[in-house]
Amino acid sequence: MRSDQVRLNCGITIPVLGLGTYSFDNHRETTQLAVHKALKMGYRHFDTAKIYGSEPALGNALTESILEGTVKRENVFVTSKLWGSDHDDPISALNQTLKNLGMEYVDMYLVHWPVRLKPWTCYPVPKEEDFEQQLEFEATWAGMEKCLDMGLCRGIGVSNFSSTKIQRLLDFASVPPATNQVEMHPMWRQSKLREICADNKIHVSAYSPLGGPGNSWGSTAVVESPVIKSIALKHKATPAQVALKWGLTKGASVIVKSFNEERMRENMASFNIKLDDEDLLQIDNLEERKIMRGEYLVNETTSPYRTLGDLWDNEI
Repeated sequence: MRSDQVRLNCGITIPVLGLGTYSFDNHRETTQLAVHKALKMGYRHFDTAKIYGSEPALGNALTESILEGTVKRENVFVTSKLWGSDHDDPISALNQTLKNLGMEYVDMYLVHWPVRLKPWTCYPVPKEEDFEQQLEFEATWAGMEKCLDMGLCRGIGVSNFSSTKIQRLLDFASVPPATNQVEMHPMWRQSKLREICADNKIHVSAYSPLGGPGNSWGSTAVVESPVIKSIALKHKATPAQVALKWGLTKGASVIVKSFNEERMRENMASFNIKLDDEDLLQIDNLEERKIMRGEYLVNETTSPYRTLGDLWDNEI
């Protein structure tokens, strides 16, 4: 197996460098152009979600490239995600995603958040009246397993799940999740979660592997860290390359969201760096703080999560 891929517990392989397609303005042409550029550079893993609104643009670009013969469908890995408003019917939601993408299947379908929302909640920040108090996650996961049985996806997984929530899911799942996509970078290292996922052969996929600079909720703390900068200098690399290589060294796949051609190349070149034990030790000593905290999913009246501690099971 190639070193830029990892085999998942469901038998399929995932390319460890992925291009995220979330962007604040979600401009269709910009997204399509970025996907075309990424394919030419060798990117083969693309991450989207219903709530990003980028499924049609990603699907268009991939379909064009497949028809042109640039790439074969079986050599591309596409991830999409079930939004909270669709927890009662993952099959219909995935069928809609496939329609948006113009595809017959996705490679990975993830439950985006452990939050169930009212059916009308088709925006990223729910209002107080949009929450369902009962999670009913067993029923949602049974729907995800059905998607897999029907061949609508090749793997199923979760996103933003704490280790406690992973363990609860494993108590009743017939099919264990193949992936848990979470925030992970040198300043939010997820060591406990990675250990529990490894014990259960669940692959960890890192979103915001650079700490989300450029996102409204993101931070430049990782790429501006003096420790990361000094390691970069030592290896004649950039801070972003050091952060990405750290994630790859820990066995994660990393989802990078840059549509800038130069940065896309820079991210791709992170494979070439070799971090030594001293570098890893220095990173392990950095102070940690979660950046994407999900405050908007917590309230004292309607959400099943009254506090951030509830949402993350105090793993924050």
